Amino acid sequence: MSRYRGSVCRQCRRENMKLFLKGDRCFSDKCSFDRRGYPPGEHGQKRGKQSDYGIQLREKQKVRRIYGISEKQFRISFKRADRQKGITGTNLLSILETRLDNAVFRMGFVNSRNQGRHFVRHNHFVVNGKKVNIPSYQVKKGDVVELREKSRKIQAISESLDAIVRRGIPQWLEIDKDKFKGQVVGTPVREDITLPIQEQLIVELYSK
Repeated sequence: MSRYRGSVCRQCRRENMKLFLKGDRCFSDKCSFDRRGYPPGEHGQKRGKQSDYGIQLREKQKVRRIYGISEKQFRISFKRADRQKGITGTNLLSILETRLDNAVFRMGFVNSRNQGRHFVRHNHFVVNGKKVNIPSYQVKKGDVVELREKSRKIQAISESLDAIVRRGIPQWLEIDKDKFKGQVVGTPVREDITLPIQEQLIVELYSK
């Protein structure tokens, strides 16, 4: 799978909004988007009007970058969402939200989804008592996500847990900071996703 290895701050600037890809840095005065809030490149400040297709494409790219997944992974998730009952766009966001790397981020164990993928891949978490090192693993209602005993002294995780109050925990999750344990108590709903995402544009893009 291809990986983006460039500056993630360029991604925020390209989508013309903060995607909070670098955790706490995005809240500081070091944030590149705050200092240069225009698209990267030589002609970044001179971009013209976008077509309908361009708007739909940018929305898809924005969501893909927020969750840090490849085009192939995103298309697979969309096909799953399209097969499910209900609204396809809402189903898609629910599938993305219940990825394990996103769940540990939303529980507050890590300060970004990218960091979540890193810790999941390096076997720092167990789900229902079993080791899971696949970031795309889908958690479901009743699942218990726990930090392994040997990982509880990692400074980055302690600092992230201390910042839970500022970031907040969605209603479909619960967290026990003292036991380094979180539980999925429901299913994510559209109101849990606070970033300005227009999922209908993505549905229109893939429907062509």
